[in-house]
Amino acid sequence: MLRKRKVFELVDRPQDQKVIKNRWVFDVKSDGHKKARLVAKGFSQVEGLDFNQVFSPVVRFETVRLMLALAALENWYITGLDVRSAYLYGKLDEEIYMEQPEGFAVPGQERKVLRLWRALYGLKQAGLAWWHTLDESLKELRFEHLKSEAGIFFYKKKGTNIVIGIIYVDDALFCGPNKAVVDAIKAQFMRKWECRDLGEPNEFLRMRITCKGRAIHLDQCAYLQKVVERCGMLNAKSASTPLPAGYYAAKNIEPVDADLHSHFQTVIGSLLYLMLGTRPDIAFAVTHLSCHATNPSQDHLNKALYICRYLIGTSTYSLVYNGGSGAGLIACTDSDCGSDPTSHLSQTGFYLKLADGLISWTSRAQKTIVYSSTEAEYMAVSDCTRQVTWIQSLLGELGYKLKAIPICGDNQGSIFMASNPVMEPRSKHIDIHYHGIRKSVAKGNVELFFIDGAENPADLLTKNLPHEKFAKFRAQLGLQFPSGSI
Repeated sequence: MLRKRKVFELVDRPQDQKVIKNRWVFDVKSDGHKKARLVAKGFSQVEGLDFNQVFSPVVRFETVRLMLALAALENWYITGLDVRSAYLYGKLDEEIYMEQPEGFAVPGQERKVLRLWRALYGLKQAGLAWWHTLDESLKELRFEHLKSEAGIFFYKKKGTNIVIGIIYVDDALFCGPNKAVVDAIKAQFMRKWECRDLGEPNEFLRMRITCKGRAIHLDQCAYLQKVVERCGMLNAKSASTPLPAGYYAAKNIEPVDADLHSHFQTVIGSLLYLMLGTRPDIAFAVTHLSCHATNPSQDHLNKALYICRYLIGTSTYSLVYNGGSGAGLIACTDSDCGSDPTSHLSQTGFYLKLADGLISWTSRAQKTIVYSSTEAEYMAVSDCTRQVTWIQSLLGELGYKLKAIPICGDNQGSIFMASNPVMEPRSKHIDIHYHGIRKSVAKGNVELFFIDGAENPADLLTKNLPHEKFAKFRAQLGLQFPSGSI
């Protein structure tokens, strides 16, 4: 493969250039395929000499969910592919030399090294080099990447001949209303790159995709099973909520325990990936514990494993986008004023829903101390509005003209402050960037509605709730659990 792609050239060892090393990495993919990959030890590269920029745009989880929800509503055809050894297509601008790989040194020329002409996995700039090459190639196919999301590529001709490409490094989904057009564009793409045709996609970013009529189901059951096994929780008893009601993770004042620190970060990192992908129901619990990742206590680790117990009982759930519902975009927001007894910071929680399923959710501590619940709610609804504005911009680039997006909150004072741009003593100290919501309301981009606090599902993203209330709100998030789940 490396010789076929003309990745390197065998040359004499330079006297004035650093030569980086490499290693072989072996893995078994989720579909059972075995692979061996030569990886450069990029950690030895020197910034300014061996590389400059390293940032590479990739599509975000929330964008993938948005596109799948849109595909369900529009009844689009979806197909996938995998680019083989994608990074090897990226062209390098820097002069980089690497040792010959173990077991493949040319007999009689063992002292020579490889001059790299194309990117190799492990190099700092490999991802960026591949993205530039991909972007140029897709422009030749008349695609343009969106300004709102660089991982989404858009192709449009007259009529309904639109195709959307969702790209994450070497994984790609193509979707659109016209199957023949989508397949034709996909065929052109596959002629440019060596690809594996996946047909109807079964997985993307370790999220399993299941199409059932007009509904699209997303889950991470396989990855979740691996997490449970890794944590040694296969025979653990299930829990009914992610964390006990009212639980607060106190700061650990003891010295850092290296073993505990490593174990906790392994567990919480796996839980974060699940939460970011398809598990909004554990968002508050995971973000609450992750704040203590630098110096966790045994209690923090026990509670992280408690989340695993909850996942055991809900392991077969799926996040569902029901295209037949015709449900449009709606947002819900909430806050818990001064919920942290140590820092006295409030908690923000909000979500966006499309096709009866969540496409975006956030649970995080606010950055400043507030003086009232109205102020905390105002900051939460302002943060939610920024997310809504981004989605409006993204959908606008795809040709959708949206009416005002409804945002529901359970505080009348915050709704009044956002809808009436008057300066009051209770709001004059609020950071100016939070007041951007007033412009969005005035322009008609969003419309604020009051919802009773006892009926606000976003409450699930701001605190640990008792089981009855938690289960009630969880059912409104687009999560479907088979019978027998908690």
